[in-house]
Amino acid sequence: MSESTSESMVKHTSKTAITMIAFAFIGTALLAYVFGITRAPIEASEAEARLALFKQILPENAYDNDLLKQVIKIAPNELLGNHQPTEANIATLNHKTAGVILEAVAHDGYSGDIKLLIAIRADGSISGVRVLAHKETPGLGDYIDVAHGKWITLFNDESLAKTAAKDWQVKKDGGKFDYMVGATITPRAVVKAVLKAVQYFDLNKDILFASANKSAAEIIVNEKADSTQKSKD
Repeated sequence: MSESTSESMVKHTSKTAITMIAFAFIGTALLAYVFGITRAPIEASEAEARLALFKQILPENAYDNDLLKQVIKIAPNELLGNHQPTEANIATLNHKTAGVILEAVAHDGYSGDIKLLIAIRADGSISGVRVLAHKETPGLGDYIDVAHGKWITLFNDESLAKTAAKDWQVKKDGGKFDYMVGATITPRAVVKAVLKAVQYFDLNKDILFASANKSAAEIIVNEKADSTQKSKD
């Protein structure tokens, strides 16, 4: 191979490499631009959807703060079933803590995890519960979703003071909660998860509400807090 041919190949390869780098740079810049202009609308849409869900389980007259801004971090906890950090939204009314909205996960659903959103008033009573996500059988186990039935509203106004922990079961197991015949596993998992969430609140309410005026970065409610509260009890 002659020297001129070798130089020509090097120049061609260099030109191709430069062209590819330029296209990659332009492509990355375009993606960044599109992400930048769509991020705000997407976040606004997600926030609006989340707030609409909040309103289903916590009446607007029950709080006067911005629930989306009054957020604290929750570390993984056995009672809530969250394997990853999650968030809790604190509700206040006339500068007093009025309740909290927690996320919980039932890992023993018939078809997998069932994610729940649970609003609990300051007195420990449940304001409302909604299913965030599930994979239960359509027409059978999916009646836990408010879009397919009113079963989930059975938890409204329930509390540990009203119903002893031993009675937080479906009627088939000796508890007080109704269920659809042929679909026992799903409601059983949800009842158990809601009970655990109420128990979590009972153990951590002082810490949760003490954070009402702090940002999410300033406090993380974790299992150590649970053990501290248990020792006090």
